[in-house]
Amino acid sequence: MTYNTSYRVTYADTDQMGYLYHGNYATLYEIGRTEMLRDLGLSYAGMERDHGVGMPVMSLNQRFVRPARYDEVLTIITTLRHLPGRTITFHVEIKNAAGKLVNGGSVKLCFVETSGGRSVPCPDYLLKKLQPHFEDQPA
Repeated sequence: MTYNTSYRVTYADTDQMGYLYHGNYATLYEIGRTEMLRDLGLSYAGMERDHGVGMPVMSLNQRFVRPARYDEVLTIITTLRHLPGRTITFHVEIKNAAGKLVNGGSVKLCFVETSGGRSVPCPDYLLKKLQPHFEDQPA
């Protein structure tokens, strides 16, 4: 399952060289996964408010290939390769307008009860939204 969204690099995003500051790529990963969930009809706020489930980040892996610059429009390509279990991993590629890879990596999150922080499996309501996108995938 893949979802694309775009992002224009703002002046506030850049470092002294006019490059997208390396620490801001994590925000682009977040934009990609939250927009993917929103496209499914879900939101982080709604998951926390209506279902009492949060999704904290467990790990973030990135590789920096080439710089993104101020005012460039980037494409954030977010992919789920597998249905989640106790964790969910989003794979991300960020490309520039020429289609060249700028950054790539993955972010792994788990599911926790917001009331006490106890780890829980992927909620059924999320699995039901994701399942149709994986029906043609071999078991």
